[in-house]
Amino acid sequence: MPRPTEGERHALTMANEDYLESIYRIMTETGETEGVRSVDVADQLKVSKASVNKAIATLKEAGYVEQNRYGRVQLTKEGTEYAAHVWKCHRMIRAFLQRDLGVDPERADAEACLMEHALSYDTQQKWLGYLEKQGISVE
Repeated sequence: MPRPTEGERHALTMANEDYLESIYRIMTETGETEGVRSVDVADQLKVSKASVNKAIATLKEAGYVEQNRYGRVQLTKEGTEYAAHVWKCHRMIRAFLQRDLGVDPERADAEACLMEHALSYDTQQKWLGYLEKQGISVE
């Protein structure tokens, strides 16, 4: 179940959604099936490895990631669904900002990151449906 609604047991903070999304992006962009290294997440998000380790502990407790004996982090089924939804929202909002509003790519990316976390799951779903009807699709 992607993106728990407010008040549900495993709802994440914006920062933890970013960590989850980063793990997902690294795995999909590299084709990595054995999990990602904490240092790769730290590099992508430009944060310390200690910050990544703290976030991973939270994500493990919530049931979104697992860590193998070599320290590599893998998404659970629930984590994959959640992260895929957040990443899809990010890309579609970014595309809308760039294509329809003419926002420059760097700003569109940064603002899409803010917006993807601020909207409820229901609003995200409705906006995604609207954007798809407008010809903005990212798969």
